[in-house]
Amino acid sequence: MTYTIRPLTEHRTGAEVTGIDLTAKVDESLRRALNAAFVQYHVLVIRDQKMTAAQFADAGALFGSILSQHHKDIRATGHPEVFEIRNEKIGEGKYRIAGETFHTDHSNHPVPPKATALHPVSLPSYGGDTQFVNMHNAYDDLPHEMKQRIDNLRAYHVWESKYSPRKMRPLAEQSKKALPPPALHPIVRLHPENGRKALYLNPVRMESIPGMPDEEALALIKLLMDHSTQKKYEYRHQWRYGDMVIWDNRSVMHQANADYDMKETRRLYRMMIKGQLHPSDLEATRGVRAHVAQRVPV
Repeated sequence: MTYTIRPLTEHRTGAEVTGIDLTAKVDESLRRALNAAFVQYHVLVIRDQKMTAAQFADAGALFGSILSQHHKDIRATGHPEVFEIRNEKIGEGKYRIAGETFHTDHSNHPVPPKATALHPVSLPSYGGDTQFVNMHNAYDDLPHEMKQRIDNLRAYHVWESKYSPRKMRPLAEQSKKALPPPALHPIVRLHPENGRKALYLNPVRMESIPGMPDEEALALIKLLMDHSTQKKYEYRHQWRYGDMVIWDNRSVMHQANADYDMKETRRLYRMMIKGQLHPSDLEATRGVRAHVAQRVPV
């Protein structure tokens, strides 16, 4: 099999993979190459795939074990751990757009997902791009004084922060019962595979920073978000039918754009891959995890 992996930006955020068929058997050398490119480029755009939900799950398994997602009531037909995201009408002239602001997925989990993957089922005639920003590069460019300030800070991540910039889709009862307790994560995470530092931010779920007044914490998060979402860190993906896009939640934030006709449907299969923590991050939080499970930050 002849395939190519081509960088999509000068700052090595995003790479296009062509010449492979993920519904066919993938040998070990190709699996290793895809995983190495994933760690290097953080977002892989694998072109010209046509997959059922079950085939999509098999393709995701090349990158790790599948993680069950929050909303248990929006599973795709054909596989129990492939879900669907779509624009939803919630009132007259009002719509809910999944992932509409910059975030990283499921950061309220004690061990957040390594990766998220999407595969389009229905696309609008225009718009609906997904933007990614490289949080390694954003960290690297911070002033030394800011790095010193944040390197040892942690933040509580909950299902939906009272300071969230958008309302989340309500959880069904089954989903509420499966929800993990709030998690405490470093604001600067070490990537367990490449060892690089990256900012770990999610205003949708970050609710407090221990030892810091909320007003000060919110100002710090906004400052870091404004810095991280500069265009120089971005890869913007324009969707095509046949794309499988998989990204590293440890390395990038992402957001979906609502710049299309809401009478049209933007519907994609979604799955997540189980994560792991860098040993130093695991050690740093080991002593607080039991106590995190007993409290919800205010």
